[in-house]
Amino acid sequence: MSIRTRTTPLTVVALAAGLALAAVAPALAGTTPAARPAAATTAQGDPRNVTQRVGDFYGAYIDAVYDNEDPASGADAKALRDFYLSAAARKKVAAWEKKNHADGILFAQNVPVKWKVAYTDSGMGHTTSRVTLTWSDGAHPQVTRIDVRSDLTTRKITDLKPAE
Repeated sequence: MSIRTRTTPLTVVALAAGLALAAVAPALAGTTPAARPAAATTAQGDPRNVTQRVGDFYGAYIDAVYDNEDPASGADAKALRDFYLSAAARKKVAAWEKKNHADGILFAQNVPVKWKVAYTDSGMGHTTSRVTLTWSDGAHPQVTRIDVRSDLTTRKITDLKPAE
């Protein structure tokens, strides 16, 4: 008997066992198709884009306040405010918070489930971005909007106000 005829059945058995294991392994690992996360998304950035910086701020800020059980979240939220907001904007936010007993970045007492940012206008060294916050899922989610003004030179947020 040649070597080829002896190895062919062995190869077939090994291949079949490998395919069976590949089919069963995701179920054993708890990663069945229903449990798998959505397709991977990509992100890119440009620190010079002021509207994108507003999006970066809101994304990181919402992450920090959403994870309020994490002891570092309060410090993270403060550090984000210190980095992205001008001193005057921080002062205005603090005054609003004292008066309204709510978060002056989100203009609310709770945390949104989604956010998006879009460029709306620019002029005289500033740009305005509109932040849309979505507060619930479902067919008719509650949405609020905030107009965020940024300085084009410093890229700092200089003003935030609920959109009209």
